[in-house]
Amino acid sequence: MDIISKNTSISEFILLGLSYPQDIQIFFFVIFFLVYVAAVVGNLLIVISVIFNNHLHSPMYFLLENLSFFDLCLSSVATPKVIADFLRKRKTISLWGCMVQMYFMHFFGGGEMSLLIAIAIDSYVAICKPLYYQTNMNCRMLIGFLVLSWAVGFIHTTSQMVFTVGLPFCGPNVVDSIFCDLPLVIKLACTDTYVLELLVIADSGLLSLVCFNLLVISYIIMFVTLWQHSSRASSKAVSTLSAHITVVTLFFGPTIFIYAFPFNSYSVDNFLSVFYSIITPFLNPIIYTLRNQEMKAAIKRLNSQQIGSCVFS
Repeated sequence: MDIISKNTSISEFILLGLSYPQDIQIFFFVIFFLVYVAAVVGNLLIVISVIFNNHLHSPMYFLLENLSFFDLCLSSVATPKVIADFLRKRKTISLWGCMVQMYFMHFFGGGEMSLLIAIAIDSYVAICKPLYYQTNMNCRMLIGFLVLSWAVGFIHTTSQMVFTVGLPFCGPNVVDSIFCDLPLVIKLACTDTYVLELLVIADSGLLSLVCFNLLVISYIIMFVTLWQHSSRASSKAVSTLSAHITVVTLFFGPTIFIYAFPFNSYSVDNFLSVFYSIITPFLNPIIYTLRNQEMKAAIKRLNSQQIGSCVFS
């Protein structure tokens, strides 16, 4: 049985993207390519460093490793095509390609949302309940967090895409974005999508807003707890929390505005889409390595080991 509606008469969507003269397109190609490569290398460095460094075999770094993996996947869903489109005059994507792109964007986005909450829980237990940290943040709990993240990502995207793939598309096929974005695509359907739009707002926008507010409250509680202690350990914890809060803001900020409070401005929507899908995965490893001495030391040890192996090989 064909999942796509039989009333659909179009086979592709046209992506307006960042429509500028060719010389500007080449400039964007270079910038986006460099940022994407840096995001891939940065996140891979974190994943490899945590796997091969015994000093980083702790609950926090296990969660950061998986966060980097999700960032790596999230940035790779749409960015390679966005980069390639800068070299094309006609920027198109097939109907099925668009659906797959949206599915995995929301899959990894929903999973990352859950991982950020898990990281906040880990920080809360470490700061507010330190005596119970080893008991609560055990291997079973960490595996549970990871399985829950994948499950939330699957449920989050499937609950929206199961209705989207059945929409009939028979009219306009121009998407005002650099990639297929769910709110923009469903507006092109030649049927009433009011209920589906409300579902997207509730599933993506309000969920992001509620999670963000809960995370902010939890981090405020943690900062209040730390202010009651003046020690080197609490100073280190403040630095770690600052990195967590920065990452949370960078992830949830664009998501909330895209889905909960969408802008009518084409340029603002494009900026938020670029920030969410490309810039945030690029900044996350920078934030964690610059603010975390253990991670920087692990990466240096990894580099020295590679250099040593090359010298003696």
